[in-house]
Formats: sequence, C-alpha cells, structure tokens
Amino acid sequence: MLEFFSVEPTENPLQIFGVKHLTVIAIFAVSWLSFFYFRNKWNEKQKNVIRVTLAAALAVNEIGLHIWSAYWGVWNIQTMLPLHLCSVMVWVTVYTALTNNRKLYDFLYFLGIGGASQAFLTPADAALYDIPHYRILQTLIAHGLLITIPIFMTAAEGCRPTLASFKRIFIWTNIYMVAIFFFNRVIGSNYLFVAEKPPSPTLMDILSPWPWYIPQLELVAFVIFFILYIPFLVQDQLAKSASVKTA
Repeated sequence: MLEFFSVEPTENPLQIFGVKHLTVIAIFAVSWLSFFYFRNKWNEKQKNVIRVTLAAALAVNEIGLHIWSAYWGVWNIQTMLPLHLCSVMVWVTVYTALTNNRKLYDFLYFLGIGGASQAFLTPADAALYDIPHYRILQTLIAHGLLITIPIFMTAAEGCRPTLASFKRIFIWTNIYMVAIFFFNRVIGSNYLFVAEKPPSPTLMDILSPWPWYIPQLELVAFVIFFILYIPFLVQDQLAKSASVKTA
C-alpha cells in the first residue's frame, strides 16, 4: 500500500490515453452526460447538495496534495504555491460552488474547463506516476472536478457565459500571465509554464521553443475560449431568428 503514496515515480509512467487513463476520462464523461439527463429530475435542494459535495471533494483533494508534498519534503514555493492556472481555479471553484456565487461562474466555465482540459488529457509532472498511484489520481481527480463543477452549474443549474464575459476572462487571463511571468523571474519558478515547457510530455510539445510558444498559447487559449462559447452563440442566434419570425 505504501508504494501507492511513495514520492518515487513508478517503474512505468502513465500511458497517456492508455486503458487506465481512458477509464478515468470515461468515468468523468459519464458524470457530465448524467447532468443533462437528471437536470429536470433534481430539485433545487438536491442540486445544491451535489454542488457543495463536489466543491468539498475538490478542496479535500487539493489539501491532500499539499500534505503529501510536505510529508515527503518536496513542498517549496517554486512549485507548490497556488499560482498555476488550475491551482488558482481550484480555490475559486471551491468558493464559487460553496457560496453559489454566480458572479464568478464565468471564470469557472472558461478557465476551469478550458484550463483543466489540457492537464486532464495530458498531465505534466504527475504523469511520471502510473495509476493507481496517489499522485496521478490526485491530479486527474483535481482537473476532472475543475471541469465537472462548471459543467454541472451549466447543465443542471442553468448558468451560462456571455460574450462580454468571454472578452473579460481572456483579458484578465493575459494580465495574470504577465504578472506571473515576472514573478517567476524573481523566485526562479515556472508557474503557468511561461518560463519553459513542462518536463513531461504535454500538448505544449507541438508548439515552438521558448519564448515563441507563449504567443502561440495565447492563440490556443483564444480558440479554446471561443469553442467553449460556440454553443451559446448558436443558442443566441437561434433565439434571435425565432423572435424575428414571430415578430
């Protein structure tokens, strides 16, 4: 049992899109689809319980990582401060889901789903560990929940982003990235991976070398945000067309 919590990487790293990885993805995907099926069957109290439970699970999962890192003596300010996009979104998501603060929903939708998807599909450092090691399961669960909670709030609770929020989130993400770029230079860290690419295989490997992959990431982020907004853009256009016909 102890080897599943060891700090030493497993003999074989995670096989990206292997059977184990795809099984975890499938489990989360089924839960996402279930939200659309049950959204009209759950009452408001049940929806609130589900949202709070997901938030609590995300918080406990993240705290567990810090305890694990501290126990093995690998906690340091260069890697463990909550400054990576997904690390920030963990606590924004927990707060939003616990308080049902709809004003922060847009951050969860664009940055939670958009940001966590890459790490959910291609984990960085955690990919040195194979399932069922704690480290890789913690990473997959964290990013899976970052995707799950905004999907739940969208499908089951009727939240939705707007065109204005699409623009606002993109601008604030860029401002945050610039601030983190200079912070990295001060303490020698690599938060947001703007100092260098992750050491483990990720989708970023197909981009150009540093620093040219940074503007490419900007473009990728914009495309991802736009793709996430497309369903609502289509919905608005259909509603507009319907209102014109009935006018």
